[in-house]
Amino acid sequence: MQKNIFVRSLAALSGIAMLATVAACGDNTASTGDNSSSSDTTKSAPISGDFQGAGATSQQAAVEAWIAGFQGTNPNAKIAYNPTGSGAGVTTFLTGATAWAGSDKALSDDDIAKSKAVCASGQAFDVPVYISPIAIVFNLKGVSDAGKHINLDATTAAKIFDGKITTWNDPAIQDQNKDLKLPSTPITVVHRSDKSGTTQNFVSYFKDQAPDAWSYDLSENWPNEVGQGAKGTSGVISTVKQADGTIGYADFSQVGDLGTAAIKVGDSYNAISAEAGSKVIEDSKLDDTAKGENRVVVKINHATEAKGAYPIVLVSYDIVCPAYKDTKQAEFAKAWLTYVTSDEGQKAAQDAAGSAPLPSSLTSQISKSIEAIKTK
Repeated sequence: MQKNIFVRSLAALSGIAMLATVAACGDNTASTGDNSSSSDTTKSAPISGDFQGAGATSQQAAVEAWIAGFQGTNPNAKIAYNPTGSGAGVTTFLTGATAWAGSDKALSDDDIAKSKAVCASGQAFDVPVYISPIAIVFNLKGVSDAGKHINLDATTAAKIFDGKITTWNDPAIQDQNKDLKLPSTPITVVHRSDKSGTTQNFVSYFKDQAPDAWSYDLSENWPNEVGQGAKGTSGVISTVKQADGTIGYADFSQVGDLGTAAIKVGDSYNAISAEAGSKVIEDSKLDDTAKGENRVVVKINHATEAKGAYPIVLVSYDIVCPAYKDTKQAEFAKAWLTYVTSDEGQKAAQDAAGSAPLPSSLTSQISKSIEAIKTK
């Protein structure tokens, strides 16, 4: 709990730094400059100008920390990030209004096709910048307020979020939590009301691990009428906190003091942590169906049996063009990605948001993609 308070404090301080920035729209198109993809961004001339991004709310705390860190060596760069949600962020990027987008969902074939109109040449690509577990959070009197957590397997969790299990003392839950006396309190599901990559990552776990209990097609939109919707990660957390018996899902960085679920992997129930989420990514492969140059897209192995792994995890991407019409936008995009994927940038995100660092199995491929951005 103290760690979460500390994380929120750091995020708040970074947010103050972000509020001091001045936002300006950038035309999503460029060429020129020569930034190395090494982790030391100070080797290149400092970046200056106004730069704007938008997208995933999951990344918000990390982005605020990245902005503060990036501006430490680029004081004349004015950066703003609008956490509108993954879907809205990609849509805005594809109009050319932002330099980059943050998304908890990889680009679709349709997104790739549309990006050709806003990139100076080639098509947009996505690289991982932020890895974090997705928590199943709950507020239950006598349990979460006592600092206790619950165990859930994939099928039980899927049935809860599909409205098939409606009370906390249902045998399916109680049998997995014999050390807890669960009340008959009704369960209220809280889900994202906006188009969200977090939603798609969350339900993809049910789709893979509990297909008999979750028959919906994958989508960034919540697929059923169960419970109530809330906008953004912060909206879900706020709504769950407001009433007894609520349950929802959110990026680990914003869990606070809510109860969380330990998820069954093999014969064990594994608690959520950044390290546990990282073990899943280390046990995953790249998605070879992702079309387009420079893309680094992870196919999450929800069926992992790695010891201590927490299987509900999101990989959040930054989306950029390989060439922009505005030279400054290109220089920024290359320097920004170089910093956020560096050891320094990943440490800043870990400190601010409790995220997991990018595994070494990904970093070399990410560096090659960043190097492909044309700055001259």
